[in-house]
Amino acid sequence: MCLSEGVLRVLRELAGDRDIEAFIADLVAERLDPKRRVEVYLELHNAYLREAEGLYARGDLVQAGEKYWGAVTALLNAIAELRGWEHYSHRDYAVIVDRLYGETGDGELVVGFRLAEGLHANFYHNFMSKGEFDIHRDAVIKLMDKLRRLLEGR
Repeated sequence: MCLSEGVLRVLRELAGDRDIEAFIADLVAERLDPKRRVEVYLELHNAYLREAEGLYARGDLVQAGEKYWGAVTALLNAIAELRGWEHYSHRDYAVIVDRLYGETGDGELVVGFRLAEGLHANFYHNFMSKGEFDIHRDAVIKLMDKLRRLLEGR
């Protein structure tokens, strides 16, 4: 699908610093029943993760990091949707992670989320070496595994 430049400009403006695809997914999700919303967030997670892995393999760390961030936030959206928690802002994501930590006592959730935030920041500032990126990436992959297990447990 192709969108006109005018529509794209409005979407970018409304999305702010969010990924446009994630912004549109949230708009569409508002019209769906909760079960279908969770499915949409999981589809978005899988798409972001595939894109991230492809970009990483090509050495595009800046773009890959942002896609890993998107994959994490899509999982957080799915978890929050199932639990009836707010999930519309960066702050909401931090609150979700803190609540999950409170439930599980698993500090790696917090650490993994903070390292995911580092990948997100790297998208804007491009400050990471490959070695540092790989450390963040490994923790984020572990975080996503933990979040998927939490989803399966519900």
